[in-house]
This record gives sequence, structure tokens and C-alpha cells, in this order.
Amino acid sequence: MPVKIRLQRHGKKGKPFYWVVAADARAKRDGRYLEKIGTYNPNTNPATVEINVDTAVKWLENGAQPTDTARTLLSYRGALLMHHLNGGVRKGAHTQEEADAKFEVWLENKEGEIQAKVDGLSKSEAAARKSALDAEKAVNEKRVADAKALVDEAAAVEAAAQAEAAAEEAAAAATEEEAPAAEVAVEEAPAAEAPAVEEAPAEEDKPAAE
Repeated sequence: MPVKIRLQRHGKKGKPFYWVVAADARAKRDGRYLEKIGTYNPNTNPATVEINVDTAVKWLENGAQPTDTARTLLSYRGALLMHHLNGGVRKGAHTQEEADAKFEVWLENKEGEIQAKVDGLSKSEAAARKSALDAEKAVNEKRVADAKALVDEAAAVEAAAQAEAAAEEAAAAATEEEAPAAEVAVEEAPAAEAPAVEEAPAEEDKPAAE
């Protein structure tokens, strides 16, 4: 029976989650499988890959053929390396202890690379958050400055209006003080004309005396 190591989809729409399984090559992708080897979650950053290396190596040594994606995941977790080292042990190229030691060194380096990537992402996220906070702070400061400018402008307009009103009141008061003097002048005008009216009868009496 031909066996393939492949991915079987789980999870919900838009957020897939995969099992890495050994299954009959003739079975449906999400159908029955022979054994679950690990999991693959592409929704995290970096993606989470969990592989049972011993189980994966057992199936590889029994002739199971991984798909391209499954091969990448097996390589990511060292299953292909262990399979290769075991082949060297069988051929006498090195002992099992040497193979295990080489695998442990590789595993430590791999974990270091993964952790470095996680740390780098954490720093990038922290920098992005700081940048977002700085941008938000700048926006808030601009809003405060704009509001202060509007308040200052309103105060200046109000002060100008008050000054104009005061000037108008002063002008009105000055006009009211000049008005009585004009009335006095009007009242004095008839007094000046009175002597002329009284002299008229004296001119008329002169021919009567003759």
C-alpha cells in the first residue's frame, strides 16, 4: 500500500489548521489516515510546526513519501535530517551516539534561529506600537494647538468687538454733550431779531408829524 505523508485540513473558514498525517495515497485528502505525525498552524507568526520526529522517521524508513509541503515541514523540524543520519548509521559512516549528538547540535541551532526570529518580531511589533503611539500623540497635540488657536482667535474677535462698542458709546456720549449747545444757539436767534421789529412803527409815525 503506497503511503504519503501529507497535510489534512482542519480549523474554520479563513483560519485553517493542519494535521500532518501518514495516509493511504488513494484516500481523500481529509479522509481516513493511518497515523497523526504532527500539526501545522500557519495563523501564528512565525508559523507553529510540531512534528513527532521519531514517528515521522519511522514512516520515512518504511517508504512513505511526503508531499512538497509536508517535506518542508519535516525538514523544518529535523525529521529529514534524522532520517539521513540513521541511514549513515546503517551504512557504518558514524555511530548512533554521533548521529544523536549531531542532531542535538542542529536542534539547538534551529531553536536559536526560531527564537531570534520571535525576538525580532517582538522588537518590530514594539517599534510599530511606539510609532503608532507617537503618531497618536502628535495628532492629539495638534488638536490641542488648533483648539487653543481657535480660543485665542475668538478672544481676539471678542476684544475687538468690545473695543468697537466702547468707541461707539464714547462717540454717542460726545454727540449728546454737543446737542444742548446747538439748542441754545437756536433759542438766541429770535432775541436778535426783536429790535428790528420794534423800530418799524417809529418810521411810520414820522410823516404824520409833518
